[in-house]
Amino acid sequence: MASRMDDVMRLCCNLSANQQIKVAVKNSGIGAAVAGGTAFIGGLLAGPPGLAAGGAVGGLLGCWMTSGQFKPLPQIILELPSHQQQKLYSDIMSALGTLDWTDLAQLTALVMGNATLQQQVVATLLSYVTKELRAEVRYGD
Repeated sequence: MASRMDDVMRLCCNLSANQQIKVAVKNSGIGAAVAGGTAFIGGLLAGPPGLAAGGAVGGLLGCWMTSGQFKPLPQIILELPSHQQQKLYSDIMSALGTLDWTDLAQLTALVMGNATLQQQVVATLLSYVTKELRAEVRYGD
């Protein structure tokens, strides 16, 4: 089973690298709190115009605070503790259904050759990242 789990983790890495998915795990909540907090303070101090200005400034400040904190998703997957990799493996296996493969190359070919299956695996991966890791997702650079 360890090799099957390794195959699935590498498949997730390949798919997320192919789509250039990056995630911010730790500081996305801080950036959101800063944006919301400055909008709130702006609204208290200057009413509706202050709310708009505070939201804009807070959004920029939150963006600046989290910039550079995004990591490629394959790196995050490889750094997951074994219990989290096991949970991700279970989720992805649910998406793969009864698909059978002998090695990573065959698994990759089967998934990449089926657009629906590929979308299901990516959707499951993104769901795991946003729900279990509470990460913010970004595509491309």
